Amino acid sequence: MSLIKFVATVSGYTMISRILGFVRDILIASVMGAGPISDAFFVAFRIPNMFRRLVAEGAFSAAFIPLFSRHLEEEGKESALNFASHALGFLTGFLFLFSITFMIFMPVLMQFLAPGFEVEGQRYSLAVAYTRITFPYLTAMAVVALLGGVLNAFYKFSAMSAAPILLNIILIGCLLYLTANVDLDAGYLLSWGVAAAGLAQAIYLVIACKREKLMVPIQVPRFTPKIKRLFQLMLPGLVGAGVLQINILVGTIIASLLATGSISYLYYADRVYQLPLGIIGIAVGTALLPMLSRQLRSGDAGPANETLNRAVELSMLFTLPATAALIVIAAPIVSVLFEHGEFGPAASKTTADALVAFASGLPAYVLTKVYAPGFFAREDTRSPVIIGIVAMVTNIVLSLLLLESLAHVGIALATSLSAWLNASALLILLGMRGHYSADKRLYRRVLGIIAASLVMAAALWAVLPITAPYLQGDLLSRITALCFLIFGGGAVYGASALLFGAAKFSDLKSMLRRRKAA
Repeated sequence: MSLIKFVATVSGYTMISRILGFVRDILIASVMGAGPISDAFFVAFRIPNMFRRLVAEGAFSAAFIPLFSRHLEEEGKESALNFASHALGFLTGFLFLFSITFMIFMPVLMQFLAPGFEVEGQRYSLAVAYTRITFPYLTAMAVVALLGGVLNAFYKFSAMSAAPILLNIILIGCLLYLTANVDLDAGYLLSWGVAAAGLAQAIYLVIACKREKLMVPIQVPRFTPKIKRLFQLMLPGLVGAGVLQINILVGTIIASLLATGSISYLYYADRVYQLPLGIIGIAVGTALLPMLSRQLRSGDAGPANETLNRAVELSMLFTLPATAALIVIAAPIVSVLFEHGEFGPAASKTTADALVAFASGLPAYVLTKVYAPGFFAREDTRSPVIIGIVAMVTNIVLSLLLLESLAHVGIALATSLSAWLNASALLILLGMRGHYSADKRLYRRVLGIIAASLVMAAALWAVLPITAPYLQGDLLSRITALCFLIFGGGAVYGASALLFGAAKFSDLKSMLRRRKAA
């Protein structure tokens, strides 16, 4: 087994998905800008998406994959797939009823989910209508999460990683259609696109499982001891596995109290920093959980500790320079990506401010994805939930304290600070329990990574005044200047990383040998 190989697989597909996601968001910004329709759609998109990450992909995956891996090792493939079938029946049935209830009572619930939207006002009525259309996406994604978990347990990461690409392709198609039919309601069409994308992803995962001979038919569930154990692990994990998503939702709720467009500014900034988070943090966490689960089943914690150390090292090698770059060149990034059509310079400036605040917490978001599997693989979802609750309360308090002085930027900063609290607490608790200890190689490499990232940040800062005239020119000039900053910064970081020992040529050769062997 090769962690690097599996992370590379997940990262590759995630990068394609996130690049398409940027294309999607660029088109959204151009078509809708930052106004009442975009605010309403982003609320409608974020609510079921948050529940998807929290329930279907977050708490469920954190509980299901270790249990499925245990049944696979101890009782064999047939018994594990039978367990998965019953779990799928419970999950889809519950989320179907949950979705129906939410859709019926959405006018009431929206007053709590977006309290700043005036009842019977435009943003409120649109958000209710759009959310009712998008909510079935949650049930479809539950199927995707379970089938993807089954495939991941067999180290088949491609299908699950590629599934989100369908969402972006469908929404891009809707947006291109809107550019030729400007009289249509953009929010309604995109909402229907979200619902259709959920169904498409579920069908794709069913086909992928059939191809791998891992069929998981929905069965009328029986409340067996195995299912009972799944729910015991899953319920506390609703918070522990999804603190970041809850914090983002809290930010959306609080942002609804601010001026029109604030939700959109936070959404666009969130989309930018989600690129490295998805490519690095989510990819590492996805590959790490089944590996740790199966390593710990052998009773030898040594390989698991080594795997966790290399996961931290690998994630920081890419996360820290990404953080430095997002902070230093936030304005050029936002300008090139979103400053088109209805999205003007003022919106670009306020979005860049939020991006800097979000980016300051990027290493913490990634480390949380790395450390959490250390608990989940041991079937411990209670510890992360306690830490998660503290982090969530901290986020709410800080958001409210910073709201008056920093507006929407305060919300982003509060999210970052609570993420650091979450990651630090997870690390400390893993160490106190003897489940993790950093080795000397990790210390050396991380110090080298920090030094190389600072050198790159200084170089970008020095070059910014030179590129400023081009960054204020036409779109082609801005794209060229941004590419120069990104690739130039990357070259400086690569050379510095080798100089400071953050990475070695031998590691690169080893990665290439693994890829050829694969």
